[in-house]
Amino acid sequence: MKSPPEISDSLDSVDSLSEPASLLADTPLKQELAAQAVGVTLRSVTKKYGSFVAVENLNLEVPAGSYTCLLGPSGCGKTTTLRMIAGHEEVTSGDLLIGDRRVNDLSPAKRNTAMMFQNYALFPHKTIWENVEFGLKMRQMPKAERQQRVGEMLEIVGLSKFGDRKPHQLSGGQQQRAALARALVTRPQVLLLDEPLSALDENLRVKTRGELRRLQRQFGMTFVQVTHGQDEAFALSDQIVVMDHGHIDQIGTPASIFQTPASRFVARFVGDNNIFVGKVTGVSQEIQGCIVRLEVERVGTFFCVGQNASEADVGMTAACCVRGDRLSLHPSTAAPADLSDPNQLTARVTAIEFTGYVTRVSLLVESTAEEITYKVLSHEWLNHPVQEGQLVTLSWAVEDCIFLSH
Repeated sequence: MKSPPEISDSLDSVDSLSEPASLLADTPLKQELAAQAVGVTLRSVTKKYGSFVAVENLNLEVPAGSYTCLLGPSGCGKTTTLRMIAGHEEVTSGDLLIGDRRVNDLSPAKRNTAMMFQNYALFPHKTIWENVEFGLKMRQMPKAERQQRVGEMLEIVGLSKFGDRKPHQLSGGQQQRAALARALVTRPQVLLLDEPLSALDENLRVKTRGELRRLQRQFGMTFVQVTHGQDEAFALSDQIVVMDHGHIDQIGTPASIFQTPASRFVARFVGDNNIFVGKVTGVSQEIQGCIVRLEVERVGTFFCVGQNASEADVGMTAACCVRGDRLSLHPSTAAPADLSDPNQLTARVTAIEFTGYVTRVSLLVESTAEEITYKVLSHEWLNHPVQEGQLVTLSWAVEDCIFLSH
């Protein structure tokens, strides 16, 4: 077989996703994958390495046909959780179900899942066709059926013309597609993805995550992905699971996690939130939640929204958060803001950073040395009279201030 010429790692026509007819048509493959999609359930799952607890008492429901992202910093337990689902790590205690089958003691090959790794793990000496075919060969599938499946899958991911190339002769985006084709060709019930986009540059990452989401929707399969990038999780997920130190801090839709973080950790990790710690001095139950009064020493009085009055007790230490894009900023030529006026404070501008569409303004509350972030669309900031070193007043609406009990 004549070896095709090497190509660079730049974007080419196949990296900007085309839409093969097979991707859009209601093929037998799509019907089969959608029909066999199942959920994943973790019941009080714990993983220990000696005395070290990597994951503790995890309870999680991944709905069939959903796209779920495990989100968190390095060391939070998300990859260990994915590897337990795949069968590459043993569960120390608890139950792990794929569909209605308890799979704790099943080998990876018997779980009907597929794993797509961060580095793609393509065989460098094999062609793309041979890479995609490999799992089917290991299952001793007849040659004619193997050829039909591999051809169909390469067509779906837009690589039908690249089957005779080696991995090093493809761009990063094409290698990612080849790894996806190899994972899907075995007809898994659940596809597990371990940071599959981290090796791509920013522009290609955005294109490829859209491709992943579209394939998941087209096939109706269950995808579970590990990521440390909030933008990636927001763009891909039906459900986000935020993890920290082996525990789940919050589970919800991208919108709910972004708009109403449940803890200080989630608020710090997601959404450029400004967090204020103080003492609860009042709680009033409203029809759609509760209003909490929080006294933050030397900063001000803040009214914030909680889910239920039972989570806030007068006298307790708690916090509230408000996103940088929900603040209003006004030049302050007079004395610092009156601390008795709720939901406002005085701060000094320390840095102005133009980042493209958005301008990020860093400020300092001089009475406490607390840092604040304000974000605004750049075209709005261009007409703003504020300069570095200037004293300003920040204010915000009660509904934009979220109560954090822990």
